[in-house]
Amino acid sequence: MVETCFSFSSNNSVIDSSESLSCICKTGYQTLTTDKASITCQQCPADKPAVIKDGFGCIRCPGSLSDEGKCQCPPGNVLVERDVNGSLLEEAICKTCNGNSPGLSVPNSSGDRCERCQASFINTSCVCNPPNVLAGGLCFPPGSLSTNVNPSVNYGQLKFSVLSAWFVKNLYSSSAACLVFSNLTACQALGNMCVMNMHSFGSVSTDACGLFNTIFRSRAALSSTQDISYWRVNLPWLYYGDEPGLASRVLQTDPVPIRFSFRGRNKNTDIKLLAAVYNVRGEFLRWEQVGGGNLQLCPETTTKQAAAFSFGTAYQESCDLSVAELLGTHPEPLFYDVFMDLGGGENRKLLPLPTLVHNQQYNGRFINQESMKNWYLSRRMFVVDMLSGREKSMSSLPKVIRVASSVKIRFQLVSRTQEGQVFPPLMTVTYRDVPITDINTQTVSTTFAVEYEMEQNEARIKTDTALGVMAGVAALYSLLKTVSWKRRIASPLIDVETMLKFLMFYAGDLANVFFAVTVGTGLYWLIFYKAQQFVSVLLPLPAQEEQFVTYIGCAFALKAVQFLHKLILQVSTDVFFIDWERPRSKASRTMQGAGEPKRDPSPVSIWRTYFVANEWNEIQTIRKISPTFQIMAVLFFLEVLGFSNLALRDPWSTLQRSSQAYTPSYSLILRYGLAGTLWLCIGFLQVIFFTVFHEHFVEDKIRQFVDLCSISNISVLLLSHRCFGYYIHGRSVHGHADTNMEEMNNNLNREAESLCGQRGLLPNTEIQTFQVSLTNRLRSQYDRIREQIGRRNGPSRLMDASSANQFEQRARGYQTMNHFLGSVIDHAHPDMDYVVKDKLMFERVIGMEFLEPSEKSIFYNDEAHSFSDLLFYGNEATLLIFDTLFFCVVDLGSQSFVLAAVLTCVQQMIFRLIRNTLGRKNLVSKTLVDERFLI
Repeated sequence: MVETCFSFSSNNSVIDSSESLSCICKTGYQTLTTDKASITCQQCPADKPAVIKDGFGCIRCPGSLSDEGKCQCPPGNVLVERDVNGSLLEEAICKTCNGNSPGLSVPNSSGDRCERCQASFINTSCVCNPPNVLAGGLCFPPGSLSTNVNPSVNYGQLKFSVLSAWFVKNLYSSSAACLVFSNLTACQALGNMCVMNMHSFGSVSTDACGLFNTIFRSRAALSSTQDISYWRVNLPWLYYGDEPGLASRVLQTDPVPIRFSFRGRNKNTDIKLLAAVYNVRGEFLRWEQVGGGNLQLCPETTTKQAAAFSFGTAYQESCDLSVAELLGTHPEPLFYDVFMDLGGGENRKLLPLPTLVHNQQYNGRFINQESMKNWYLSRRMFVVDMLSGREKSMSSLPKVIRVASSVKIRFQLVSRTQEGQVFPPLMTVTYRDVPITDINTQTVSTTFAVEYEMEQNEARIKTDTALGVMAGVAALYSLLKTVSWKRRIASPLIDVETMLKFLMFYAGDLANVFFAVTVGTGLYWLIFYKAQQFVSVLLPLPAQEEQFVTYIGCAFALKAVQFLHKLILQVSTDVFFIDWERPRSKASRTMQGAGEPKRDPSPVSIWRTYFVANEWNEIQTIRKISPTFQIMAVLFFLEVLGFSNLALRDPWSTLQRSSQAYTPSYSLILRYGLAGTLWLCIGFLQVIFFTVFHEHFVEDKIRQFVDLCSISNISVLLLSHRCFGYYIHGRSVHGHADTNMEEMNNNLNREAESLCGQRGLLPNTEIQTFQVSLTNRLRSQYDRIREQIGRRNGPSRLMDASSANQFEQRARGYQTMNHFLGSVIDHAHPDMDYVVKDKLMFERVIGMEFLEPSEKSIFYNDEAHSFSDLLFYGNEATLLIFDTLFFCVVDLGSQSFVLAAVLTCVQQMIFRLIRNTLGRKNLVSKTLVDERFLI
């Protein structure tokens, strides 16, 4: 932050520095005391009007004063303000440096000391006489290098250039010193200026990179450094070369001689990177371990920053930095040549890291933003440049700054390796050009990331092959379902409805294919990545997961189509309750006038039918699992026990993580595989528990409904297709069910002691549930009677006595249907008779009947109670997969298991309400049961 200047003197003697980063005294004022928050200034007396160079004193000048209020000496002189003991003189002295032999001295760059002139000057004098060229304190012979250099810095993002004060001062001198004298520091400084220009070059050969390449080509005949042809003697290594396809050869040919392992005795996850650090003047500063803030600008704890160099941990840290703070902490750029430490003890080896600068231009093209064959790899990089954008002077505010907005180190696994081998890592740098408008409010975003990848083409081909083969099998299975559907509706024609039905079936089967492949793929990555010892697989990058996410979206969309299709079929099923009860006695009443008693049959109670209908209404949405327990259990494992940490992009399988440790991002594949597998496992365990234990020892509502039908003397006919459906034989073995408690209890005891017949449709059998294939003749008669029952009343304003007659007609139609179906079951219609038989095993597997009921209907024994297919109960697999996909899709979109659980619960309640409401209306319309009795 910019400091606020406070003065403790009586007048306004304090101002901001030119960079607005510190407080200084005004011209003619000396500094008495200063600290971080304030400064104390005092005006110099009239007899000592000048301020000394360090600002902490006043002095008389032997000559004139500069604009800054300090003494200045003539050229070739140095200013002396203190004696040899350090005491301040009363009057400053200008000492002339002896530029002739044997003194050969000149003022140094600070102007406070004479030093020997540079060896490039003529031996007898320190004067660089024409036609020699004086630059940077050196004297160059004429014709060594053209003085017409281009000291501008190109900002490609902003589409303009800046005449850099640093380049104006140093570009020619560094280039000439490097070319003429092979000065190592000058060559490094020239290389740094090329790096500040984004390694870019083109037709202009007089800019920093053009001059560097000119010198590079001139050294072709000389030897190379470390036997690397791109690294010429005395020159920094900036480029790898411009041969087509060179990048792929550098990055994907020779593996690094290090093997990474996540577990075991040979565990090795340490990534050791070293950097040779240079300042902007080309001076080598030190060797430095990469990490701890040199390339990572974001302020983080040491523990979290160190996680970037643990192999396999996908690291990314982003933050917004204040431009003012960067100006204070990075006044000059530092340059890094990064190497990978290969170890070796005394014979230590370093592997250079190739660098890809996205901002690099070649003849105006951003070549490194194209395909790999056009990449131009380089070496040296920096993170912050506050220097090259200063246009007028070195002390002025920069017009533009450059910040590494993204530094990414990428490791690529060797294909089919079983020993954890990787190719040389690639460092990718993206710089952002920031024009300075308001230094106090401007911020810049930066990211440091380490990512790992492997060749995914083989895995993608296997996945697509599995999808293709299974999709073909699904198409055949859907075609088989369509044929079965055509048989069940007794329609031989292939029409538009048939095609739509095929698509509906195929949507469901294809959804299962996508679901199986995606869950299997997610589980594969979860197991093999987290459990491996030597590194053999690495997770797909987020960009490589897009196709996988698309497959998940397809699975969810297709499964939703199948679910809605089944929901519509269930709420449009034909239902009829066959009441077998007959009047048991006759009531006597006396007719007027005749005086003779007349016996009329007492009516059969409708309450049993209402009771069965109400029970059917209640079991429409029961399931083989508890949805609430399912959601709570999944959340417990993921959030409480910490299973969600298994989906993090690191190789560790620990469930609990320290809050101080770095937490990488989640892998969508692992997250989906984990959530999907966990949801399915808990669901399967619930199904097993309810099927094996709960239904046998606690409550089985499906069998209870069948028992209720027998006790109530009510059979149920359910038609899911025109000529196919289900029949529940509920005819009481006692003949009557409309009785008192005592008789009902006696009947149940007799049945328990086997003192009466069995409940089955056929004599001496117990089978009460059947799949039925009806003949066209039977269905046509059913439709004629059904039309009378389904007739609706007119508008309420027209209701009169005729409305009552319509209801009576519907009631008579109901009685007619009841009598008709009962007589069919009793074989009273030879032309609409039926046979009872067992289904073949293959017929049960593929869900299709081979025999078409041409003369007689067929009742197939069905001990599995398949009529539950018309309920949620019989479609648990579809519901479970749909819930799983819904949960996972919401989670992938929100990255929140809690939100996914809440929305899944809401979705279940909504569809349960829809199924109950529409199913109730269908039951009312098909059975004449008043909706008020369905509670």
